[in-house]
Amino acid sequence: MPQPLFALLKDLMHPLNITPTDYAVASLFGAVVIIIWRIREGRSAVTLKKIIIPPAGMATGFSMFFAPICRIPWLWGISAFLLGATLLAWPLNATTRLYRDGNTVMMKRSSAFLMVVVVLAAIRFFARGYFDQFVSVEQTGAVFYLLAFGMILCWRGSMFFAYRRLTAQSAAAEPAALVEDPDPAS
Repeated sequence: MPQPLFALLKDLMHPLNITPTDYAVASLFGAVVIIIWRIREGRSAVTLKKIIIPPAGMATGFSMFFAPICRIPWLWGISAFLLGATLLAWPLNATTRLYRDGNTVMMKRSSAFLMVVVVLAAIRFFARGYFDQFVSVEQTGAVFYLLAFGMILCWRGSMFFAYRRLTAQSAAAEPAALVEDPDPAS
């Protein structure tokens, strides 16, 4: 008789023997990758695609909740999402500024942004180690996924509205330029 799908998933998702050192190295590696990505992202023009794709791609993580082992109480999930969307998104919003550079929208990199990312990674690392004592690794992962998703969604949402505001300003300014006489001597 074939195994039910969720039992198979549970077997596949069984935690490996991951040591605290392994976890620390993986977390540090992830933080460094995100920092490098953010520095490179700040050097190129901001587009709607670059704003929307990260939270859209991250939304696929909700599929983890199909596995019963990852399910958490609704109150935990809502609390984690709201904490990420308010408290943890605030420093990212405060250190991210978009501005126009000709016909493109660019992101002004704040010197404090790197510190914000490092502090957020440290909070996540130490809080996760604490919560792993009380709930399963999978449930801790689910809580921190919702925390991060709330943070990214709020941050990228504010970037989206700032981008739309800047592009609307340029669209309003362009027709005025077309009305001007191209040859002032005539």
